[in-house]
Amino acid sequence: MSHALWIACYESIQSIEILKKYAESATVAINKYNGKFLVRGVPRYTLEGSSFLRTVVVQFENVDDAKRCYESKEYQAAFNILKGSVKRNLQIIEGI
Repeated sequence: MSHALWIACYESIQSIEILKKYAESATVAINKYNGKFLVRGVPRYTLEGSSFLRTVVVQFENVDDAKRCYESKEYQAAFNILKGSVKRNLQIIEGI
């Protein structure tokens, strides 16, 4: 079975403090579902297309674990901290 990647690309961030609170809370949920952070940062170079302010990539053992994490009460509590303070794209993609 292949792994899954949770990819979040941030277009706008209104409050770094809110983002930090969200990240602390979200990390607890992600760890509970055995997520492993691969990327947490700002772009070094944008070679094509638009540059995002921040990109986060988390690897999970499978798509179901990634979805369970997102839908969990722990993650949704973290997400509620973030609501309205960022504009981002979040996708779960099956790895190869």
